[in-house]
Parts: sequence; structure tokens; C-alpha cells
Amino acid sequence: MDDYLKQYREMISLRGLTDHTLTAYSTYISAYLGYLSDILGKSPEEVSWAELRDFIRWLQKERQLSDRTVNACISQLRFFTTYVLRRTWDPYQLPFRKFDSYLPFVPTRQEMQTFLSTITDPKFKALLCLMFSSGLRIGEVRHLKCRDIEHSNGRILIRSSKSRSSRYAQLSETAWQLILRYWYSLPGQDRPRDFLFPQKRDPSRPIDHQRIPDYIRSHEKELGWEHRFTCHTFRHAFATYHYEDGTDLLTLKALMGHKSINSTAIYVHLSSGAFSSSPSPFEKMGGMLDE
Repeated sequence: MDDYLKQYREMISLRGLTDHTLTAYSTYISAYLGYLSDILGKSPEEVSWAELRDFIRWLQKERQLSDRTVNACISQLRFFTTYVLRRTWDPYQLPFRKFDSYLPFVPTRQEMQTFLSTITDPKFKALLCLMFSSGLRIGEVRHLKCRDIEHSNGRILIRSSKSRSSRYAQLSETAWQLILRYWYSLPGQDRPRDFLFPQKRDPSRPIDHQRIPDYIRSHEKELGWEHRFTCHTFRHAFATYHYEDGTDLLTLKALMGHKSINSTAIYVHLSSGAFSSSPSPFEKMGGMLDE
């Protein structure tokens, strides 16, 4: 089974996906190959569609997966079948599931100010304030390089966006001052030369992915808050506050680096003023209260 996993990872690498994506995509294929070896005692070529469906049911029962995660697993199985086994995938044999969509959490402006203002670590204060002030994804802030900061132009060059295309993001002057404070808080020999937020043990690599959500969670505990903040919370807050302050959706789409306006439109629902600024036609008619 190791050979199948090796081939799978090689095919993902050929698509130019990131190491983080490669790891994520391999998760359930590893579980699938283990299922075939330990439970079915079959090779992938011998598996029927019915047995593939049984695996999905087994996986969901064993790991209590959401419908969205089950769909991710089905996508991985489709890739494995198509590019490793070189067989035709039949979507009617293993269809994607419908799932409920939920609006993400967006803190109030006071909550965001409290969260950021109480951070004492210069590195994480600069990193999280930059994520919020520029609307950056975790992968974008991790891979940000010193040369990408264009202070004179008030912008940041984002090279590693989710859509595989470069864009410019806003650079807040206050965020710039926090970057400088972080920079000068370090001994000369430890100051970043390549990645703005490097690993301590290996400065040639960006900060570990897991360190950022771990810090966010620990800071919530320090504040005595329940766990609601995630790395994406800062990006959602950036966009929501922008929209509330009057930024139009097309401009916001460019600032966020979205490929589709549909991705940007969610912030209409997240905005606290979206409905108060658009009175119901019923109100314009004067209402129907009995005299």
C-alpha cells in the first residue's frame, strides 16, 4: 500500500500544490489504504463501487465527519482513482453530499480591539495585526517576505495566494509600526532576512502553520474567552468592517483576492448595518398598525 500512497503524493506534487495541501489531501487516502489492507484485504484495483460506498460510511461512523469533510474525502478518492489507478470516475456511483452552510464568526470591533491590544509578544502582535489590517490568509502571512513590504506605496505584494495568482494588499501605517517594533525587539543577528516571520530553529523556513492557531487559542484563554477566534476570523473581520464602512463589493473583491464575486457577497450578510441601511418596503408603506 505504501507504493500507492507514494504514487498519489507524486501526482499531487506534479500539480504544483503546496506541502500543506499535499498533507491534507493524503489524510483520507492513507485511511482508505489502511481500510483496504486491514479490513477488506484487497488491492485498490479490486474494490467495487459498493465497497467504496461502504468505506465512506465506515469513515463517517468512525471519525464523526461532517458532510463537507466527507465531500473532501470523495474528492481525494476521485483523484486517486483517476490519476493513480488510471480509471474513469463515475460521479453517479459516489455522489457528493449536500451540506448546510453557516455564517462565520465575526467579532465586534471592540472585541477585535481588545484581542489585539492585549497581545504582548511583539512577533505575534505584528503577525495578527497584519492579518487583520490587510485581510491576509494564514498561508499568505506565513510566506510573506521582507522584500514584499512596500512601505512607500502603502501595500504588500502577496505572492502565494490561494488562487495561485499574485495581488497587492493594503499596508496599514500602524501595522508597519508594529512590524518595526517586532524587528527592533530582536537581536541584530536574529532579525528576519528572508521570511518576515521565520521559524526560530530554521530561519530559512516560514513560521510553523500550527503555531499561529495555537497562539490565538492561548490568548483567548488568557482573556477568559470561549474559543471562537480562528486564523480566518481576522480576514473575515477585515472584509466585514470594510463593507460596513462603505467599501463596494468589487473593490472588496480585489482587496480579498477572490476569484468570484460570490465569495465576497457573504460579507453583505455578515455586516451589522446591511439590513438597517435598507429599510423594508413594509416600513416605507407606513406599516399596517391598527389605529
